[in-house]
Amino acid sequence: MTTALPPAAPPTAPLFKPCTDAMRLGLGGAPLGNLFQAVSPQEAHALMGAAWADGCRSFDTAPHYGHGLSERRMGQSLEQRPRAELSLSSKVGRLLLPQADAARAQHGYVEIPPFVQRWDLSAAGMRRSVEDSLQRLGMARLDAVFVHDIDAQTHGADAPSVLRQVLEHSLPALRQLQAEGLVGGIGLGVNDHEVVGRVLAHADLDCLLLAGRYSLLDQSALPQLLPELQRRGVALALGGVFNSGILAQRVDPRERPTFNYAAAQPQWLDKALRIQAASLAPAMPRSEATTASSSSGRIEVLTRVARITTWPSGLACCSHPATGNPASASAAPNASRASATRAAGTVTETW
Repeated sequence: MTTALPPAAPPTAPLFKPCTDAMRLGLGGAPLGNLFQAVSPQEAHALMGAAWADGCRSFDTAPHYGHGLSERRMGQSLEQRPRAELSLSSKVGRLLLPQADAARAQHGYVEIPPFVQRWDLSAAGMRRSVEDSLQRLGMARLDAVFVHDIDAQTHGADAPSVLRQVLEHSLPALRQLQAEGLVGGIGLGVNDHEVVGRVLAHADLDCLLLAGRYSLLDQSALPQLLPELQRRGVALALGGVFNSGILAQRVDPRERPTFNYAAAQPQWLDKALRIQAASLAPAMPRSEATTASSSSGRIEVLTRVARITTWPSGLACCSHPATGNPASASAAPNASRASATRAAGTVTETW
């Protein structure tokens, strides 16, 4: 499979802005679209305000998140903020079509506006999706845009043709929108790390939003993809670092927490329980911390879960999703910071 793409223009500024204290964390907007449970407008506004007050300056959303609800709420909360001080990204691939009798609960989102989704990866679909998102956000430009969910789990037998569309139509169209100044960085927003490799075999990307595949629980992207991103200079944001819920709260084996947006399978539940057991053990002195080596440096692997969420150094910023409890907005950003630490090199498999 080959395609002729315009060369990627190197970003003139970081695609993802760090927090005001230089922490590389951002806010993911899926819960603002009523993922799994309804969030009131007041709670959504409070969450956005708490994130900004805590120094967060990178925000990510998507048309898929509550059929535009997340984009509208995020835009309303950010409209009075200095545009040059924040980074805002959204996604393309799904168009929203009005339908009076549309179900109010779809795709895991509840109490959503009356729209249905239609996949459109054509050049015209890319332009319409970006322009629709800008309208909902009340913005004139996106700092990054991600082609959303192009994996086999989403598209089944159509996945090969979807990949061809992305390479032959979606990415060239987004390069044109980039040249027009409507978007900054161009990349993929996916849960599947393998499809990223297939795209990189034929095209350049500026950035990647990878959800759930580099976390305490699932590090499947580590062996091959992360080194390739570093070699190619692709900026990386990590989404779903709590794996859609299982790492966000105490794990009760009598219940089925969510992993990858569905009930956790036994192997993931067992692994989460092992991590939890280690986190509840007495903390080791720092001098007794285990060490691991890699070609890019030495890191310390700490046993306390509150201290071992490590981000790949030099690969850009990591997106921090909301925990699904906007009512605790004042505490959420600081709690997330307590669970993050820096790594000097590439982290090895921890569990």
